Amino acid sequence: MIKVDEVSKSIGGKPVIHDVSFHIAQGEVVGLLGPNGAGKTTMIRLMNDVITPDHGMIHIDGQRATVHGNTIRQLSGVVTESAGLYPELTARENLNFFARLYGVKQPQRRIDQLLMEFELKEHEDKLIGKYSTGMKKRLAIAKALLHEPKLLFLDEPTNGLDPDGIRDMIGYLRKLNEEQGTTILICSHVLHQLEDVCSSYLFIDQGRLIEKGTLEELERKYAGKIVIHVKTGLRAGSSELSGYQVREAGEQLLEFHLQDEQAISDLLRLMLRISWVHEVQIMNRSLESIYFEVRRRCHEL
Repeated sequence: MIKVDEVSKSIGGKPVIHDVSFHIAQGEVVGLLGPNGAGKTTMIRLMNDVITPDHGMIHIDGQRATVHGNTIRQLSGVVTESAGLYPELTARENLNFFARLYGVKQPQRRIDQLLMEFELKEHEDKLIGKYSTGMKKRLAIAKALLHEPKLLFLDEPTNGLDPDGIRDMIGYLRKLNEEQGTTILICSHVLHQLEDVCSSYLFIDQGRLIEKGTLEELERKYAGKIVIHVKTGLRAGSSELSGYQVREAGEQLLEFHLQDEQAISDLLRLMLRISWVHEVQIMNRSLESIYFEVRRRCHEL
């Protein structure tokens, strides 16, 4: 679906994308991760032919971006942080306007469907300027889905949403991907949200692609020993734990460094024969911990 080959881009004489290459297959949900200013939004603009690369090629669904930009924009939906809505228009008026631009067939049926889906039907005649941030974000997603795109580019789609809104948004994206096979590229700073929806990840830093892979692949490469925290009545100095790498991590909290997941079961069986265990948490297998380890190693080079 997406092929980016050796793409570079400078803006105002400053290099912002450096020789980036990656491929995304049809139906994947991919997280594009990196700090502010890393080049994530620039990559989305390049893939939509809003700006053109100085070097390299981008193909979307077999179409070269710099040649078939209009075709690519017809098959893709984009949500940016700014939402791209007209505040002096109502929700329905906004969707009507963009439906005409996209050439949506039976636009009123599609608009009604999306307003219901995103719980905006009762607010359809309210001016967007009076919407809350979360309502604007939901309407922006609805706008991007008007023409039932094969590909979605989402830049911080959960910004401004409350916990319920975030859960609903992630759930809807998962449903969209599973039921319609929509390919989705998501940029987000809130990494734990992506674990529930993404199949793989791209890490970008200072305009360079520094790593890519599934969470399982990244765990094997970067996580090393498993670090767990165990809330227990045992102390780090207990003779029964002498064979383990263990330290006190807090009140009634021990930190263990283990070779593999099987060692967790072995350790807990031992501990439960001696004392109580109320909580166990793996500390270094989350996307967030791997993200910081990838960046740490990159900056050490």
